[in-house]
Amino acid sequence: MRRNDTAKRRAYRESAMRLVFLLSALAAILAVGLICVFLFAGGIPAIGKIGVFQFLLGQEWSPSDIPPAFGIFPMIIGSLYVTTGAILFGVPIGIFTAVFLAKVCPKPLYKAIKPAIDLLAGIPSVVYGFFGIVVLVPLVRNTFGGNGSSILTASILLGIMILPTIINVTESAIRAVPDELYEGAVALGASHERAVFGVMLPAAKSGVMAAVVLGVGRAIGETMAVKMVAGNQALLRMPNEFLKGVRTLTANVVIEMGYAEGLHREALIATGVVLFVFILLINLLFSALKREGK
Repeated sequence: MRRNDTAKRRAYRESAMRLVFLLSALAAILAVGLICVFLFAGGIPAIGKIGVFQFLLGQEWSPSDIPPAFGIFPMIIGSLYVTTGAILFGVPIGIFTAVFLAKVCPKPLYKAIKPAIDLLAGIPSVVYGFFGIVVLVPLVRNTFGGNGSSILTASILLGIMILPTIINVTESAIRAVPDELYEGAVALGASHERAVFGVMLPAAKSGVMAAVVLGVGRAIGETMAVKMVAGNQALLRMPNEFLKGVRTLTANVVIEMGYAEGLHREALIATGVVLFVFILLINLLFSALKREGK
């Protein structure tokens, strides 16, 4: 009897936990669905009113003119420039740091470096922005010229901001690879570095790509820090130099949403739709690359 009662209680607990997990998953799906409904319900009609090509390929953003102009192409290019620069700066450093922490770093040093990396993940965006204004802007200005508020500065700052995400996810992926692969490579005559970079890192490719996707999502969606260091010029122009200022899609929404109304507000929501589609396309691209790798 006691065994039966114990088995029944265990079955009830398992059923209850399954229900909790199911509700949690449904809540996450519901949240994503509500966000999609809000964005597309508010943004698609605006794109229809403005015109798809005029909105996506237009090079003039002047909501106060008569008639108003809502072209976001320069901001799309600016966002792509800043995000690409952040990837070029942050991804290699993040992956090499993760490899160092997982397979090279001595334990005493690891205990000092790991908390510092975790602390980077908890620093607010506005603090990164202040760091960019005080340190990076003068550094870029004195080294490369210009006024310092530029695509290059924003790219470096975003590259620093995505480091914790890339490092932590990549390190976890490398540690999840069975040690037998490393031991087998060493037994066949590979050096430590060759075994790590030739066997362990490729075996963790799925996790590394997930880290890159998360880093790209953080970079393309970042607002406050980019707004503070990118030199959001009032006159919107096509970004053509890395030492010039730029206005990104996210920064434009933050700058103007507070006083926007009517079609202007709808156009800003439509900008959020474009950002959402960018993130979706990036995830689909990396998923396709992942399938090809398998």
